[in-house]
Amino acid sequence: MRIDSRTKIDDLIKKYPFLLDFLAGLSPRFAKLRSPIMRKTIGRVATLHQVASFGDLPLSELLHKIQAEIRRVTGEDVEVDSGGASPGPIDDKEVRQEVLKDIIRELHGGGDLEEQKKRFAALIKDISPTEISAMEQKLIEEGMPEEEVKRLCDVHVQVFKESLEGQPLPSATPGHPLHTLTEENRALEKILAEFKGILERVTPADGGVSLKKLQPEIKSALQKIAEVEKHYLKKENQLFPLLESRGVSGPSKVMWAIHDDIRMMIRETRELLIDEKADELVAAGRRLSEIMADMIYKEEKILLPMSLEALDERDWARVKKGEEEIGYAWVNPGTEWKPAAAVEEAPLAPEYRRPAAALELDTGALTLGQVNLLLKNLPFDVTFIDETDSVRYFSAGAERIFPRSPGIIGRKVQNCHPPDSVHVVNHILEAFRKGDRQVAEFWIQSRGRFIHIRYFAVRDEAGRYRGCLEVSQDVAAVRRLQGEQRLLDWK
Repeated sequence: MRIDSRTKIDDLIKKYPFLLDFLAGLSPRFAKLRSPIMRKTIGRVATLHQVASFGDLPLSELLHKIQAEIRRVTGEDVEVDSGGASPGPIDDKEVRQEVLKDIIRELHGGGDLEEQKKRFAALIKDISPTEISAMEQKLIEEGMPEEEVKRLCDVHVQVFKESLEGQPLPSATPGHPLHTLTEENRALEKILAEFKGILERVTPADGGVSLKKLQPEIKSALQKIAEVEKHYLKKENQLFPLLESRGVSGPSKVMWAIHDDIRMMIRETRELLIDEKADELVAAGRRLSEIMADMIYKEEKILLPMSLEALDERDWARVKKGEEEIGYAWVNPGTEWKPAAAVEEAPLAPEYRRPAAALELDTGALTLGQVNLLLKNLPFDVTFIDETDSVRYFSAGAERIFPRSPGIIGRKVQNCHPPDSVHVVNHILEAFRKGDRQVAEFWIQSRGRFIHIRYFAVRDEAGRYRGCLEVSQDVAAVRRLQGEQRLLDWK
């Protein structure tokens, strides 16, 4: 037998099974070949050149060690050729995924970044955004905590950066949601550049003089930066659900968590500005700018190209409709793109099962029993009066604020109030009917409770008055809240 750089490790182990244990002793990475999954994936297609890169051994050294072991065990002299052209990168999708996962696992275990970049270059070389997404999603499904994937997300990008840099930015016709998102990114880049320029003019050691002078500019810049909320909401409420309906959940789980980090950092930077902590403000502002710039990179190199591949015209039409409801950050969308497909009902999550005998609602479907349970468990009382002023429903929660009896169902609401307050009830309902008002509210204190009572006009899609919703809530505990509680405090 002749072995060279192109010899498949699978062919070699089939002919010489003892080489599996021998290779496992040469490198901790080779020990992974003992795993049936690794043998069926990487082992099935990997060449000795790729295996040498995988185990961080010179090819010539690996070939001669294998030659010597075969001679020692069988007495056979195999021919070795360590020259010739190196085989190309692995192109089998399943195998590439296993290599990618192994690289990331090593990084999460404390492996050296530069070493993993070399492995990637030798074994994979080029990568698509969809492959990165699939890899992260698979790691999460196999048990790696989402928080851990998020923690080293930037490191993942560093491994693949050279390959990603060679890929063009996604493009679309003005007015297409993808075009709008990228235009928002260009606007954000300018705002971040201006923000960093202002921070450079702050001199922490001058006793706060420069910060006081620059405070209005910093405040204005942070207000502009905070508009990124619309950009992130469009991703979270439009793109992510559609991707998940296509079985792609990795990006949403990781990116959403980073969005929340950025939101928190914006709040913290604003607080440092209020407290006039110059040195901490500058450090926090620079870190905020870096993380937001990194998010732009991840969007345009991973999320948006992958979305362009995964979503069809109808999906983008849904995104367009949804983004109009949320709004736009810093830019006005173009008008050239017109979806060729009509907007249909958005696809539901893959695991969703529509209940039998369900009531079809605007944003979901519930059984009659579920509706009843939902209304009974609201943390406030509700009563509904129809357009004829008749009481049609009240929620029967465990602790109602105002007593209600089933005997009021069907009665005129005026008959459910003391005579001296009926004129107020009529005044509210008349204003609602005419469209002069939409809300009326009161608050009273009673036996240690602070009760907030609100009346809302209920109108149909045509704007016709269809009734009044009364909502009553004891807000005493809410009024006592201070600061923040961001962690669960169960004992």
